[in-house]
Amino acid sequence: MALDRDAVIAGYRRNCAELDTTLAGASPAALRRRSAGTRWSNEELLYHMVFGYIVVLALLPLVRIFGRLPLPVNRGFARLLNAGTGPFDVVNYWGSKAGARVFNRRRMAAKLRRVTAALERRLRRETEPGLARRMNFPSRWDPFFKESMTLADVYAYPVAHFDFHAAQLSLDATPGTSTGP
Repeated sequence: MALDRDAVIAGYRRNCAELDTTLAGASPAALRRRSAGTRWSNEELLYHMVFGYIVVLALLPLVRIFGRLPLPVNRGFARLLNAGTGPFDVVNYWGSKAGARVFNRRRMAAKLRRVTAALERRLRRETEPGLARRMNFPSRWDPFFKESMTLADVYAYPVAHFDFHAAQLSLDATPGTSTGP
């Protein structure tokens, strides 16, 4: 099934707008409050949601490279990464805590806009055969990583990741909720 590029790009833009709205409406105290279902504060979780987009920029060349390698190499690499799930979880947790200090409430929306603009440009240039390129993934690293993912799946990933974590925010005004008429 072909990727609906316009739908993915619309998801990118919706996530940018939701982040802008959330940051504009959240008090500093609400951003410091612990999120629901994670050990991160709301601000740290928001950065983690942005980081999901940043990761895609690094994954795109990997899928292009590993998609050309023999399947046993692909599977072996995914198994090796899955074996490192414990250390990955530690880095993922502390990386989001540290990242939120650099790309805090004043900088993370601009970062997300830059990253989504870059992803949109790249997605528009992709060919159908390129989008079909496939790589095995460490499926234990993220609930949205499947055992095998195409480049199209990777482009769509950050929207699902962002939307999932948006439901874990414990702010006064959360993404996706209306704050007025």
